[in-house]
Amino acid sequence: MSILAADFKARPWWWEAAAPVQRDNTLPAEAEVLVVGGGYAGLSAALTLARLGHDVTVIDAERIGWGASSRNGGMVSGGLKVARGPLEKTYGPARAMEIMKACGGSFPFIEETMIREGIEADYKRVGRFVGAWTPGHYKVLEKSAARIAEMSALPTTMIPRENQREFIGSDHYHGGMHAEATGSLHPGKYARGLAAAAERAGARLVDATRVSRIEKQAAQFRVTTDHGVVTAKHVLTATNGYSHKGPNPWFARRMVPLASYIIATEELPPEQIERLFPKQRMLSDTKLVLNYFRPSPDGRRVLWGGRASFAAESAEQAAPRLHATMCEVFPELSEVKITHAWTGNVAFTFDHLPHIGVQDGVHYAGGCQGSGVAMATWLGHNVALKIAGAANEKFALDDLPFPTRPFYSGDPWWFMPVIGNWYRLKDRIERMAA
Repeated sequence: MSILAADFKARPWWWEAAAPVQRDNTLPAEAEVLVVGGGYAGLSAALTLARLGHDVTVIDAERIGWGASSRNGGMVSGGLKVARGPLEKTYGPARAMEIMKACGGSFPFIEETMIREGIEADYKRVGRFVGAWTPGHYKVLEKSAARIAEMSALPTTMIPRENQREFIGSDHYHGGMHAEATGSLHPGKYARGLAAAAERAGARLVDATRVSRIEKQAAQFRVTTDHGVVTAKHVLTATNGYSHKGPNPWFARRMVPLASYIIATEELPPEQIERLFPKQRMLSDTKLVLNYFRPSPDGRRVLWGGRASFAAESAEQAAPRLHATMCEVFPELSEVKITHAWTGNVAFTFDHLPHIGVQDGVHYAGGCQGSGVAMATWLGHNVALKIAGAANEKFALDDLPFPTRPFYSGDPWWFMPVIGNWYRLKDRIERMAA
């Protein structure tokens, strides 16, 4: 049986309702602030700067919002991954909590932004259930639950295996954690809405213009693109998962792009969706090669995402593996066909933290570890305050040590397949041992 529906499309399901629009690519001769990268971080920075009265232009090599901003799973969380990391060992308890609370601020900020700017993106605060791959993983989640609750100021509850059917229509996991500080939205609509808000505030958005070089000249920058040259007082690099194709080698060497893949099923009965996803919660798990999955905002499809491949691979090639993994968790979906499959790059960092800062005069923001809907929006806002000199206090993610690795150029093609295969093997071993 072919798992692909007759009307299958190798493009984001989100684009059926909100594909990135095409804009003018006429460049201004100069700008006070030039933002390279038209995703959530760049658009949020532009919105904040424009609201503060600054002249700002955003340039993207594709359409504004074309990358992960209109391709992701639409899960809105406030730094759950950061709270589960080894921060205390690196920074000590007090500094670690400062960093976690700074990340936790991303969740209320995106909610406030959508309300303030009137962005209609099918947003709901629904919570997230994180399934424990093994009993050992359950214990790890248990240790981080209190920190996540303190970071987000919202309840985080451990769910034993015998009660997990209240949170997911499957017995596949060994219990898990429920975090209330999570929402769901339509990422395509959010990207469009954020772009429209930036334009209303006075920002200029330029499409289909690739930046090739950023040069410091006296008190300004000379930015070369394939459509001409722009001079700017300030430059912000916000290219995230596409930094290896961008004009800032220093930043690219600190970003690890990784393809994430998603499939959308054909429409299913509402009662089946409610059984699989009680209260339409967002779901993910603790595997190294993790899965993340959710109902579509209209409650009619399953959207299933994961790291289907660590090598260059098309969405069509990855779709069967995602479908098979989905059916391991939800066996009743084995006969369900796929209508859409797509991929896009997220960005990790070597210290597993998001960053903002400035290097050689060029500002940067990025590295959301695959959870960038709220975080990228928050980073963009905070780097904009830094550029404008308008921050009231030090932001805990600003100018942290930003590591790279010897001989790493920004393209992980030569080591990610090896790491990915090791992660898959480790997941299997841990599951068998459990």
